[in-house]
Amino acid sequence: MRKMLLGGATALVMGLGSVSAVAQDAPFGMDSEIEYAKLLWDLMKADRLVGEGAIHAVPYAGTEPHGMMLETFYSNATLNGHIGRLVVKRNYGPEGVMADEVLMDPAGHLAAVTVMFQREDGYDADNQNWFWAKYLPDGTLDKAPNGMQLAGRVAKGADTGCIACHSAADGEDYLFTSNGMK
Repeated sequence: MRKMLLGGATALVMGLGSVSAVAQDAPFGMDSEIEYAKLLWDLMKADRLVGEGAIHAVPYAGTEPHGMMLETFYSNATLNGHIGRLVVKRNYGPEGVMADEVLMDPAGHLAAVTVMFQREDGYDADNQNWFWAKYLPDGTLDKAPNGMQLAGRVAKGADTGCIACHSAADGEDYLFTSNGMK
C-alpha cells in the first residue's frame, strides 16, 4: 500500500506498481479540465470576482485548508451556454492575519482562490456535478505535490480533499452555507 498526495488530500493506493499510473487516471488535472478552468477564471475576472479591480467584502475567520481569513461570493454564472451555481472563496494568510490587514492589502495577503462551479448534468453526478479548482492569485492553477493541476473532480474517491470534505455538508448540496445559494 502506498500513499498519494492530492493537494491537501492523501489517497491510499493499493496494488498499483507506481503512483504515476494512478495520476494518469485521476479525474482532475487533464487538459480539458485545465482549459475549462482557464475559461472559468476569465469569466470570474469579467464579473470582478477575481483579479485586479475585484469587488471585496469584509473577510471572516477561516480554517485550513482554505485560509485564516476568507471572503466568499455566491453567484450564478454562464459558461459554454450552461448556467451553474458558482462559489468563489478567496483564501488569505498567513496565520494570525487580521481582517483589517486583509482589507488594507488584499492582494498582499491573498494566498489562493478556491472555486466550485456546478456544471451540466452528467459531469459528475456522484458529486452534484461540481467542478473544483484552486488558483494562485495570478490565475494560474495550483498544483498537487505530484505536479497535477488542481482543476476538475479534485481528489474524487479520496478519503480527504475537496469532494470528501464537501460531501459531508448538510443539505446534500456540498455547500456548508446551504441556504446561501437556493
